[in-house]
Amino acid sequence: MAIENQETPVFEVKPKNKRIMGGGDEEENRWPPWLKPLLKEQFFVQCKFHADSHKSECNMYCLDCMNGALCSLCLSHHRDHRAIQIRRSSYHDVIRVNEIQKYLDISCVQTYIINSAKVVFLNERPQPRPGKGVTNTCQVCDRSLLDSFRFCSLGCKIVGTSKNFPKIRTEKKRVTSESSEDSYSSSSSSHSRNTSRFPSFTPSTPPRTALNFRSAKRRKGIPHRSPMGLMVEI
Repeated sequence: MAIENQETPVFEVKPKNKRIMGGGDEEENRWPPWLKPLLKEQFFVQCKFHADSHKSECNMYCLDCMNGALCSLCLSHHRDHRAIQIRRSSYHDVIRVNEIQKYLDISCVQTYIINSAKVVFLNERPQPRPGKGVTNTCQVCDRSLLDSFRFCSLGCKIVGTSKNFPKIRTEKKRVTSESSEDSYSSSSSSHSRNTSRFPSFTPSTPPRTALNFRSAKRRKGIPHRSPMGLMVEI
């Protein structure tokens, strides 16, 4: 019995999504590779290589090496690299605009004047409650902003410009509304149950009675003075 040689057909698989091939991730390619590691880095700590020096505070970052926070002595190994300095304002990390705008688009990010220099914050600083009369807030963390800005920091711009942000924002609002409703209902019911069980720490004003009224209106009596002395007639 003769068996004919038949070649197995080969089908070429062409992925529709470029992400399968690892070459077209717009979300990752939108930002430089050093930005997210920079925002996650912890600055103003003691350098582990120059702990004995008085200049061992790590407030520098190399954009080319991306190997963590550096102190001023570490920069001798990064002479031809792009190094930036991180500064601090109210316990938050900032960077000067004239340094970061050379390598990154910081449009729509709120700028501040600190020590006569224009700076931007690295990460978000949420506000529990916006101020009175505020008409514009950060689209990510709801911090009060000027009308011409959309984000309060570089980190908020990364989150707010991502494709998944509208979905994340909607989910956040839903969770916030549900938690606020639950807390209100539980607090109101617990207050009605616990009013008679637990005394208030702030005493209430007692009702005004006739006794209290008389005691409040009562005046001191006429003072009785001791005699000045005996009058001796001569």
